[in-house]
Amino acid sequence: MARSPFLHLPTMTETASFNRPGEIARWSQMLIPTTREAPADAETPSHIFMSRAGFIRKVTAGVYSYLPLGHRVLRKVEQIVREEMNAIGGCELLLPALMPLELLKPTGRDEAYGDLLFTLTDRHGRHQFLGPTHEEVITDTLLGSVSSYKALPLTVYQIQTKYRDEFRPRAGLLRCREFLMKDAYSFHLGVEGPGGLNEVYDKMFQAYVNIFTRCGLDFSVVEAESGPIGGSASHEFMVNCESGEDTILFCPSSGYAANVEKCEIGRRTPPARGYFIGEPSGDLSEVHTPDCPGIDDVCAFMKVKPDAMLKTVVFKVVSRDEKEAGQFPGDRWVVACVRGDHEVNEGKVRDASQCQIELADPEEARKAGFEIGFVSPRAVVGRKQTLLLVDPDAAVGFDDAKGKPKFWVTGADRKDYHVKHFNWQRDLGKDPVAAMGKDDCLFEVASIRNAMPGDPSPRAEGVALQARRGIEVGHIFKLGDKYSKAMGFEILHAEQKRAPVIMGCYGIGVSRTVAACVEQSCDADGIIWPAPIAPYHVIITLIQADEAIHGVANTLAQELSASGFDVLIDDRDERPGVKFKDADLVGIPVRVTIGAKALADNNVEIKHRSDKSKGELTPVSKASARCADLIAR
Repeated sequence: MARSPFLHLPTMTETASFNRPGEIARWSQMLIPTTREAPADAETPSHIFMSRAGFIRKVTAGVYSYLPLGHRVLRKVEQIVREEMNAIGGCELLLPALMPLELLKPTGRDEAYGDLLFTLTDRHGRHQFLGPTHEEVITDTLLGSVSSYKALPLTVYQIQTKYRDEFRPRAGLLRCREFLMKDAYSFHLGVEGPGGLNEVYDKMFQAYVNIFTRCGLDFSVVEAESGPIGGSASHEFMVNCESGEDTILFCPSSGYAANVEKCEIGRRTPPARGYFIGEPSGDLSEVHTPDCPGIDDVCAFMKVKPDAMLKTVVFKVVSRDEKEAGQFPGDRWVVACVRGDHEVNEGKVRDASQCQIELADPEEARKAGFEIGFVSPRAVVGRKQTLLLVDPDAAVGFDDAKGKPKFWVTGADRKDYHVKHFNWQRDLGKDPVAAMGKDDCLFEVASIRNAMPGDPSPRAEGVALQARRGIEVGHIFKLGDKYSKAMGFEILHAEQKRAPVIMGCYGIGVSRTVAACVEQSCDADGIIWPAPIAPYHVIITLIQADEAIHGVANTLAQELSASGFDVLIDDRDERPGVKFKDADLVGIPVRVTIGAKALADNNVEIKHRSDKSKGELTPVSKASARCADLIAR
């Protein structure tokens, strides 16, 4: 199986195990509504082929029915997940999909999820929600069930339908409003040592490697941001696929990989003259820029390139403790400045500022003197309790490549106006850093933008980061005490001291994994399922419907079933061409064709779904063994 060139993984478990009798089904008795045309809204391969092959049917936007073939694949992925979770000591339970909204209030996620949350009011006027994840309910459940440190560590998991009110569901099963997910939660007395969060996190990491390997996927593991779940360390498991909606950046030398939001940038060469140093490119000139809300609009209006603009984003400091609030009364702000063709990375701004921050509310920021949409670095001059962070690529006063002063365009700090010929020294003070007094704005150069292909690797000197596309199918988090502390889940330790329980959270998109597999493994004719999750392992196609052909088909199916393989017999009264096209479309790994001509010589034709050449004639007596060989391949 192909493997990412930048990821080294430890030894895996077996990719498939057939230790049970296989199932035998007949197409004529199944609901497999294949079609030649895809739905009008289908754009991605998984959406197109799973619809055409009769695996799924759309009910409404982002909600699908799983027809028999789709349900079989879903259950096979689910079983692999269940086996690996049980192998590391996880115990399965089932939590409700409908929960009281008040459960989310202690953690603030009733507001954090915003419009993504499906909410409703029951007949008694109580506010309810449909679970997008279950951190709060599992914490509440264990809060009422675990009282002694002797019960920890503990890992529980469920495979449950989740709900998110996506604004624009798309791509079939890849972005749904209703989807199947495995979520696991671990509970610990501490982070380090036996039974600690780190130990279970590592076991879960390996279990995820086993799961996606057994599913037959080519995947990468990347460092990731925790997002709305919260917590510290996290990793994403990404199916490598050019049609993927996520970008993975990686170092081809060291093997380092991360998503765009998490990826670090190696040391960037400072300007030859130093940061901010350089004469102005011209007199500061104000330009009226009506109806230009974004960088691209301003660039088109002023006929400049994005890399000649400064993008300034305002954040507000939140979650200050009482001591800090007394030391720094009033609101505190962090202003981030990057080049116009770059994106501010909120996580990096948070880390550089060492503050808990949130994107400033536009109205609140305007009242504080920041004209959102037209803010320049000059807005911080004379402002107390404000930190200005400037990315190295934006902190340039002289253009070394062109050998002349750097030309900058930025906001004018008033609506519908920008300025050109901005200069750091002139417009923030002769020495910008020294000009910022102790009681005035603080000023730092820090790496605060999203990484991009071509940026220096943070792990290998002289190596540039490269990009590839992927589909996220799994995500693991070290939550710490984020949820337990907010919800009062404490345990009395052996030392008779109470402390919040330490938690981990581990998710797998089960239905998303199915779709990602199709995105990665298909051709112009349809799906090519990996054997471990294929709806059936072998399809036996009957060319004629006579007694001898049916007899051979039944015997072969029984032999394959005894070896643990699932078999679908295509016994429909259809033309051979129709059957062959349908077999390719549904993607069952091995096709056995039984016709009168070959059978006269006691042969059947066998081919693997991925082979483009004509099938090979095989004696009936060896057909079962040959099928097993091809499946193992």
